[in-house]
Amino acid sequence: MRVLVVEDEAKLARLLARGLGEEGHVADVAGRGEDALWMAKATPYDAIVLDVMLPGLDGFETCRALRACDVWTPVLFLTARDEVDDRVRGLDTGGDDYLVKPFSFAELLARLRALVRRAPGERPPELAAGDLRLDPAAHRAWRGDVEIDLSAKEFALLEVFMRRPGETLSRQQLLDGAWDVAFDGRSNVVDVYVRYLREKVDRPFGRRSLKTIRGVGYRLQEDA
Repeated sequence: MRVLVVEDEAKLARLLARGLGEEGHVADVAGRGEDALWMAKATPYDAIVLDVMLPGLDGFETCRALRACDVWTPVLFLTARDEVDDRVRGLDTGGDDYLVKPFSFAELLARLRALVRRAPGERPPELAAGDLRLDPAAHRAWRGDVEIDLSAKEFALLEVFMRRPGETLSRQQLLDGAWDVAFDGRSNVVDVYVRYLREKVDRPFGRRSLKTIRGVGYRLQEDA
Protein backbone atom coordinates (compact mmCIF):
# COMPACT_ATOMS: atom_id res chain seq x y z
CA MET A 1 0.00 0.00 0.00
CA ARG A 2 0.96 3.63 -0.45
CA VAL A 3 -0.38 5.46 2.60
CA LEU A 4 -0.63 9.14 3.47
CA VAL A 5 -0.18 9.68 7.22
CA VAL A 6 -1.64 13.01 8.35
CA GLU A 7 -0.43 13.56 11.89
CA ASP A 8 0.98 16.71 13.54
CA GLU A 9 2.66 14.84 16.39
CA ALA A 10 6.08 14.34 14.78
CA LYS A 11 7.16 11.36 16.90
CA LEU A 12 3.96 9.40 16.22
CA ALA A 13 4.10 10.28 12.52
CA ARG A 14 7.67 8.94 12.31
CA LEU A 15 6.70 5.75 14.16
CA LEU A 16 3.75 5.13 11.85
CA ALA A 17 5.82 5.78 8.72
CA ARG A 18 8.62 3.51 9.96
CA GLY A 19 6.20 0.75 10.94
CA LEU A 20 4.46 0.85 7.57
CA GLY A 21 7.83 0.84 5.83
CA GLU A 22 8.96 -2.21 7.78
CA GLU A 23 5.84 -4.00 6.54
CA GLY A 24 6.78 -3.22 2.94
CA HIS A 25 4.40 -0.30 2.44
CA VAL A 26 5.21 3.27 1.37
CA ALA A 27 4.23 6.07 3.75
CA ASP A 28 4.26 9.81 3.12
CA VAL A 29 3.69 12.20 6.01
CA ALA A 30 1.79 15.49 6.22
CA GLY A 31 1.60 17.57 9.38
CA ARG A 32 -1.32 19.78 8.36
CA GLY A 33 -4.66 19.26 6.69
CA GLU A 34 -3.79 21.81 4.01
CA ASP A 35 -0.70 19.78 3.06
CA ALA A 36 -2.72 16.57 3.01
CA LEU A 37 -5.14 18.10 0.50
CA TRP A 38 -2.58 18.86 -2.20
CA MET A 39 -0.66 15.64 -1.58
CA ALA A 40 -3.80 13.48 -1.86
CA LYS A 41 -4.83 15.27 -5.06
CA ALA A 42 -1.38 14.84 -6.58
CA THR A 43 -0.70 11.21 -5.60
CA PRO A 44 -2.99 8.15 -5.94
CA TYR A 45 -2.79 6.86 -2.35
CA ASP A 46 -4.35 3.54 -1.36
CA ALA A 47 -5.38 4.86 2.06
CA ILE A 48 -5.14 7.93 4.27
CA VAL A 49 -4.56 7.79 8.04
CA LEU A 50 -5.99 11.09 9.25
CA ASP A 51 -5.63 12.61 12.71
CA VAL A 52 -8.58 14.74 13.82
CA MET A 53 -6.79 17.32 15.98
CA LEU A 54 -4.65 19.12 13.41
CA PRO A 55 -3.44 22.74 13.32
CA GLY A 56 -5.35 24.84 10.81
CA LEU A 57 -7.76 22.61 8.90
CA ASP A 58 -8.80 19.81 11.27
CA GLY A 59 -9.24 16.19 10.22
CA PHE A 60 -13.01 16.41 9.75
CA GLU A 61 -12.74 19.46 7.49
CA THR A 62 -9.81 17.91 5.63
CA CYS A 63 -11.85 14.80 4.88
CA ARG A 64 -14.84 16.88 3.79
CA ALA A 65 -12.59 18.92 1.48
CA LEU A 66 -11.07 15.75 -0.01
CA ARG A 67 -14.49 14.39 -0.89
CA ALA A 68 -15.53 17.75 -2.33
CA CYS A 69 -12.48 17.50 -4.63
CA ASP A 70 -13.55 13.99 -5.72
CA VAL A 71 -10.69 12.32 -3.86
CA TRP A 72 -12.27 9.04 -2.71
CA THR A 73 -9.21 7.39 -1.18
CA PRO A 74 -10.31 5.42 1.92
CA VAL A 75 -9.83 7.48 5.10
CA LEU A 76 -9.07 6.01 8.51
CA PHE A 77 -9.49 8.56 11.29
CA LEU A 78 -6.92 8.17 14.05
CA THR A 79 -7.66 10.21 17.17
CA ALA A 80 -7.89 10.36 20.93
CA ARG A 81 -11.47 11.61 20.64
CA ASP A 82 -13.63 8.58 21.36
CA GLU A 83 -17.07 10.08 21.90
CA VAL A 84 -19.86 8.60 19.81
CA ASP A 85 -20.68 12.05 18.39
CA ASP A 86 -17.09 12.38 17.15
CA ARG A 87 -17.22 8.99 15.45
CA VAL A 88 -20.53 9.83 13.81
CA ARG A 89 -19.18 13.16 12.62
CA GLY A 90 -16.07 11.51 11.19
CA LEU A 91 -18.10 9.01 9.20
CA ASP A 92 -20.59 11.66 8.07
CA THR A 93 -17.80 13.88 6.71
CA GLY A 94 -16.69 11.05 4.40
CA GLY A 95 -14.45 8.90 6.59
CA ASP A 96 -14.46 5.13 6.20
CA ASP A 97 -13.20 3.95 9.60
CA TYR A 98 -12.28 5.32 13.01
CA LEU A 99 -9.52 4.11 15.34
CA VAL A 100 -9.04 5.57 18.82
CA LYS A 101 -5.65 6.29 20.40
CA PRO A 102 -3.91 4.48 22.03
CA PHE A 103 -4.13 1.74 19.44
CA SER A 104 -2.50 -1.50 18.35
CA PHE A 105 -0.33 -1.14 15.24
CA ALA A 106 -1.42 -4.64 14.15
CA GLU A 107 -5.05 -3.49 14.28
CA LEU A 108 -4.20 -0.37 12.30
CA LEU A 109 -2.64 -2.52 9.57
CA ALA A 110 -5.62 -4.88 9.53
CA ARG A 111 -8.06 -1.97 9.22
CA LEU A 112 -6.03 -0.46 6.37
CA ARG A 113 -6.00 -3.78 4.52
CA ALA A 114 -9.76 -4.08 4.96
CA LEU A 115 -10.31 -0.54 3.67
CA VAL A 116 -8.18 -1.17 0.58
CA ARG A 117 -10.03 -4.43 -0.15
CA ARG A 118 -13.36 -2.60 -0.03
CA ALA A 119 -12.20 0.33 -2.14
CA PRO A 120 -13.55 0.85 -5.71
CA GLY A 121 -11.62 -1.24 -8.20
CA GLU A 122 -11.05 -3.95 -5.61
CA ARG A 123 -7.60 -5.47 -5.72
CA PRO A 124 -7.26 -9.20 -6.23
CA PRO A 125 -6.11 -11.07 -3.10
CA GLU A 126 -3.23 -12.53 -5.11
CA LEU A 127 -1.30 -11.08 -8.05
CA ALA A 128 0.12 -13.29 -10.80
CA ALA A 129 2.47 -12.86 -13.75
CA GLY A 130 3.07 -16.20 -15.40
CA ASP A 131 4.07 -18.59 -12.62
CA LEU A 132 5.21 -15.70 -10.41
CA ARG A 133 2.64 -15.04 -7.65
CA LEU A 134 2.43 -12.46 -4.90
CA ASP A 135 0.03 -12.11 -1.96
CA PRO A 136 0.13 -8.46 -0.77
CA ALA A 137 -1.86 -9.05 2.42
CA ALA A 138 0.17 -12.05 3.59
CA HIS A 139 3.43 -10.51 2.30
CA ARG A 140 4.43 -13.72 0.49
CA ALA A 141 5.71 -14.45 -3.02
CA TRP A 142 6.23 -17.65 -5.03
CA ARG A 143 7.72 -18.83 -8.31
CA GLY A 144 5.61 -21.86 -9.10
CA ASP A 145 5.33 -23.74 -5.80
CA VAL A 146 8.60 -22.38 -4.41
CA GLU A 147 8.23 -19.56 -1.90
CA ILE A 148 10.69 -16.67 -2.30
CA ASP A 149 12.14 -14.83 0.67
CA LEU A 150 12.06 -11.08 -0.05
CA SER A 151 12.98 -8.06 2.03
CA ALA A 152 10.29 -5.44 2.63
CA LYS A 153 11.63 -3.15 -0.10
CA GLU A 154 12.17 -5.99 -2.58
CA PHE A 155 8.58 -7.04 -1.99
CA ALA A 156 7.30 -3.47 -2.48
CA LEU A 157 9.19 -3.12 -5.77
CA LEU A 158 8.01 -6.49 -7.05
CA GLU A 159 4.43 -5.53 -6.21
CA VAL A 160 4.77 -2.39 -8.36
CA PHE A 161 5.90 -4.55 -11.29
CA MET A 162 3.18 -7.15 -10.76
CA ARG A 163 0.40 -4.61 -10.70
CA ARG A 164 1.46 -3.52 -14.21
CA PRO A 165 2.86 -6.63 -15.93
CA GLY A 166 4.01 -6.15 -19.50
CA GLU A 167 4.33 -2.37 -19.08
CA THR A 168 7.64 -0.57 -19.33
CA LEU A 169 8.06 1.43 -16.12
CA SER A 170 10.52 4.29 -15.77
CA ARG A 171 12.84 4.53 -12.78
CA GLN A 172 10.77 7.47 -11.55
CA GLN A 173 7.56 5.42 -11.70
CA LEU A 174 9.23 2.67 -9.71
CA LEU A 175 10.54 5.18 -7.18
CA ASP A 176 7.07 6.69 -6.83
CA GLY A 177 5.55 3.27 -6.25
CA ALA A 178 8.03 1.77 -3.81
CA TRP A 179 9.71 4.72 -2.04
CA ASP A 180 8.29 7.73 -0.22
CA VAL A 181 8.25 11.26 -1.61
CA ALA A 182 11.24 12.33 0.50
CA PHE A 183 13.58 9.86 -1.21
CA ASP A 184 16.33 11.30 -3.38
CA GLY A 185 15.40 10.31 -6.92
CA ARG A 186 18.96 10.86 -8.17
CA SER A 187 20.08 7.67 -6.47
CA ASN A 188 20.61 4.42 -8.40
CA VAL A 189 18.60 2.54 -5.77
CA VAL A 190 16.09 1.24 -8.36
CA ASP A 191 18.85 -0.42 -10.38
CA VAL A 192 20.29 -1.94 -7.22
CA TYR A 193 16.96 -3.41 -6.11
CA VAL A 194 16.08 -4.69 -9.57
CA ARG A 195 19.40 -6.57 -9.42
CA TYR A 196 18.44 -7.97 -6.01
CA LEU A 197 15.07 -9.11 -7.40
CA ARG A 198 16.68 -10.83 -10.38
CA GLU A 199 18.89 -12.80 -8.00
CA LYS A 200 15.80 -14.08 -6.18
CA VAL A 201 12.90 -14.34 -8.65
CA ASP A 202 14.72 -15.05 -11.93
CA ARG A 203 18.20 -16.56 -11.81
CA PRO A 204 17.49 -19.46 -9.40
CA PHE A 205 14.67 -20.54 -11.75
CA GLY A 206 16.45 -19.99 -15.04
CA ARG A 207 14.18 -17.07 -15.95
CA ARG A 208 14.69 -13.57 -17.36
CA SER A 209 11.38 -11.92 -16.58
CA LEU A 210 12.75 -8.53 -15.45
CA LYS A 211 13.88 -6.85 -18.66
CA THR A 212 16.01 -3.73 -18.93
CA ILE A 213 14.60 -1.29 -21.49
CA ARG A 214 17.58 0.87 -22.29
CA GLY A 215 17.04 4.58 -21.83
CA VAL A 216 13.60 4.03 -20.32
CA GLY A 217 13.44 1.65 -17.35
CA TYR A 218 12.32 -1.93 -16.72
CA ARG A 219 9.51 -4.30 -17.68
CA LEU A 220 8.17 -7.47 -16.07
CA GLN A 221 7.40 -10.02 -18.79
CA GLU A 222 4.74 -12.55 -17.85
CA ASP A 223 5.87 -15.32 -20.21
CA ALA A 224 9.64 -15.01 -19.81
